[in-house]
Parts: sequence; C-alpha cells; structure tokens
Amino acid sequence: MPITPTVGFIGFGNMGQAIAKGWINAGALEGKNIVATAAHLDKLERNTSAIGAQVAATAQDVVANADIIIVAIKPYQIKQVVGPLADMLADDSKMLISIAAGWTLNTYKELFGDLAERIHIQCTIPNTPMAVGKGVLVTESANTLTSEQTALFEELFSTISLVERVDSDHMGIGMCIAGCAPAFTDMYLEALADAGVKYGLQRQTAYRLAAKMIEGVGALYLATQEHPGAMKDAVCSPGGTTIRGVASLEESAFRGAVIRAVDAIEA
Repeated sequence: MPITPTVGFIGFGNMGQAIAKGWINAGALEGKNIVATAAHLDKLERNTSAIGAQVAATAQDVVANADIIIVAIKPYQIKQVVGPLADMLADDSKMLISIAAGWTLNTYKELFGDLAERIHIQCTIPNTPMAVGKGVLVTESANTLTSEQTALFEELFSTISLVERVDSDHMGIGMCIAGCAPAFTDMYLEALADAGVKYGLQRQTAYRLAAKMIEGVGALYLATQEHPGAMKDAVCSPGGTTIRGVASLEESAFRGAVIRAVDAIEA
C-alpha cells in the first residue's frame, strides 16, 4: 500500500481484535495505524496496548482520526452508536466497513437517509482465523465504494483472508458457512482429539494432528478445486479402514447433522 491508511474500530471485541492482529502479523499495518473505541475503557486499554494501537474515547473520535472505519459492535447497537455519525462519515476520504451480522447496504441506507449516497459503505462478515492470516471475508457485492477504495479494501483484507463476494440475499448463508461454522469445526477438532486420547495419544499431539489435517484438507481443495466427494473417495480404499469410518458417519447422519445446524441458524 503506497499510502498507509489509519483504520478505526468502533467496538474492539474478539472479531475486531482478530482483524487487527491479523494485519499486524501480516505486516499490512502497524499498531500505530490502528485506533479503537469500546464500551469498557480498562479492557480496551489492555487490548490496544498489546498490539500498540491507539485508544479513542468515543466513536466520534474514531471517525475523526481514521480513513477506514470498521463497525464492530453488536448489530442492535448500530442505530444508536453509528446513526448519529452520518454527517462525519459523509466524507469522500472515509470508508465505512461493517462486520455486523444482518446489516447490508440497504440497511445502512435506511439508517443514514438522505446522507447515505455520500457515505462509502461496504458490508462484510469476517471470521476469527483472520488473526493468523487464514480468514474468510464474506463481502456484499453491492457497495458504494469508489474504485480506488475498492482496490484498497481488497488489498488490505486479502492479506489476512479470502475475500469472497456474494449478493445481498446470500450474506446470511455466507455468514453461516464462514462465520459460524468455525465453531462446528472446533467441535470436530475436539472430537477427533478426544478419540486420539481414547487410544493413547497425548492430547496436545492429537490436537496438532487434527488441526493440521483440517488446514491441509482446506488447502488441498483450494489448490485443486477437486470435488470434496472425489477427495473423500481418494482416501477410501476398497475394504479399507477409512471407508468403515465413513460408513459409520453416514449411519450417524453426519452430513445431515451439519445441514441441520445451518438450518438452525438460518431459521
């Protein structure tokens, strides 16, 4: 990035911190280029000092001092906290990035009213693996960024994530697959490790084996784009051990359970 932007976080919880840490770890930003505000000042000071970021007293201070403003508070708080900032955000030099579930470009247009067309908005849903540069950013195709802002957005977030654009109607399901499913995968990782411990592996060894396996399977798919079913078949020798495990998972409705978990979120 020829010009290093200042990024401001309105809210600095787990997700905001994951993004900030990811950028710093990737060398995309320095802590001095990050400013954040949050409801609990003592906790905010601990979290920002850990990465060398700046503390802002209010959301207004964040907008005043940042080029890119990331809305990282709870969705129900946005109307009260961000709504009054419309005049400050209606500035060609500023970009609003929302990471709040359920908020789309049209939602923000309703919030900002007549000023909406003067505010550069991009709605997204991130996930926590951004902290280690392995994230996914579900990104709404509709936005009001300029071409230069879009290039900066892509350049910055691509250092820590896959930037995947979807239409507005599919932001919710995109959130389920990329934003919620890490919790399902954590459960799978834990279950595999429990099985390893059951048969004598040290727990940390089992966790490392399972975690690296999960990472590798994802990397293999992204590299080859081979159908997951074909990838599964390649591991299953006729009459072998793996196919017996696959058959057991099918008897337990493994895939159906995953789909029902997504249904539970989307319902």
